[in-house]
Amino acid sequence: MESKPYFETVKSFADVPITEDGVETHSFLEASDGLVKLFDLLGSGVFAFVQADIRGNIGVGVRSRYQNASASSITLENLVRSETSTEQHPHATGCLVRLTRGLMFLCKALQHMQNEPSSELHVCFKHSYDEVLRRHHSFVVRSLAAVAVRAVPYRRDFIARISQGGDREKFDSELRRWLAGLDVIVKRLKVFIEEGGYGRV
Repeated sequence: MESKPYFETVKSFADVPITEDGVETHSFLEASDGLVKLFDLLGSGVFAFVQADIRGNIGVGVRSRYQNASASSITLENLVRSETSTEQHPHATGCLVRLTRGLMFLCKALQHMQNEPSSELHVCFKHSYDEVLRRHHSFVVRSLAAVAVRAVPYRRDFIARISQGGDREKFDSELRRWLAGLDVIVKRLKVFIEEGGYGRV
């Protein structure tokens, strides 16, 4: 049985509602779950440590807080405000900071892929890693990242895995829309987190 193209199987970040109160938590978590699957398409083990970090920050961090205090966590911003005003050690807030970092890393890598059609994928991921994650990692983790970057599949193979043989124009359009939605969210969260003194993305 033929697999559907990736963007037909996950919630797009472009469909995550943003109101005056912020980014809707439930829809954001749903879209983030879909993003975790994207790492599987990069191939076995590639950036497994980033994928595991994102999965943990979604599940035991943000989702756990949302489920336990849903009334005060309708948006991510309200979740953070509520938790930091009631908890001495705001676990979900720290998870959201790291999750935003991981989402920004993947967003920038795929933006490089779209904007630099002649660049191979490993170059796009290296640029993104250096921009977003490198400064937060120890020498050991940086060494792991260097190996992971070299293991990223060829651009054409990655696109084939995501599109599953579907229409290329439709794929480009969906990727552009997905990335635009993700870009708006991570930039908004970065400003909120850093200006609010909740952490550093």
